[in-house]
Amino acid sequence: MDDIERRKELADFLKSRRRRLSPVDVGLPPGVRRKTPGLRREEVAQLASVGVTWYTWLEQGRDIHVSQQILESLAQALQLSQAERAHLFVLAQQQSVSVPATQREVVSPFLHRFLEQLEPGPAYITGRSWDLLAWNRAALEVLGDFSALDEEKRNIVWFVFTDQEFRRRVVDWEGIAQRVLAQFRVSCGQWPNDPRFADLIEQLEQNSPEFRLWWPRHEIRGRQDGCKELIHPRVGRLLLEHTTFQLSEAPDLKVVVYLAAPQTDTAAKIQRLLSGEPLKI
Repeated sequence: MDDIERRKELADFLKSRRRRLSPVDVGLPPGVRRKTPGLRREEVAQLASVGVTWYTWLEQGRDIHVSQQILESLAQALQLSQAERAHLFVLAQQQSVSVPATQREVVSPFLHRFLEQLEPGPAYITGRSWDLLAWNRAALEVLGDFSALDEEKRNIVWFVFTDQEFRRRVVDWEGIAQRVLAQFRVSCGQWPNDPRFADLIEQLEQNSPEFRLWWPRHEIRGRQDGCKELIHPRVGRLLLEHTTFQLSEAPDLKVVVYLAAPQTDTAAKIQRLLSGEPLKI
């Protein structure tokens, strides 16, 4: 992502946040009926105590300097969440890290053994662009066969949006896919010079109508604990809680761990999947 693309991303993000707010949301009188939803630029400028012309230039993607104080004012005016605020700062301050295109992410033998020890809990490790780098057998049995993906498509965002078996298994696929997309967008802002992101986004826009529809919304969300419900073709209903860990020695790598929800038979069902024991639903 070069400077021009970064400024466009910032402009689109600001416009998307402005359009989701109404005057009533920010304590302004509703006024006359509006042709388009959301706040006007002059209203955002008023709330953030900046000039209308300056803010207009910012939304036009012009090359202008933005101080931290102004960013804080914009974040408050647009009622950004913590994750959205962090994304704004990354885009506006160009806190980029140059990443050689040939740099390879490596999962240590210890981490491979660690994933195995987590069974029957499914677990996998992703890199900075959400490429799938390692997983345990429980992840393959429960979520889907990552190993069957072509190496260049071995990515959890690609998997969520394009794998039809995963879509059939998971309950509330749409909600899960939108959360993944909002979290992925944060990573895109953190690694603007990594060509892997641009290639992946282009491929997803070509292959997933949902991704193509939702990507322009600029939704932002940090990684959070959650719960997934799946209907597995062999063992039926599975209820799994999950969280993500960041490795201190390799902060670009994320370990995603699933545990069977308490007071369910999920763990026993996964054990049977791993043992190959037949189970009647």
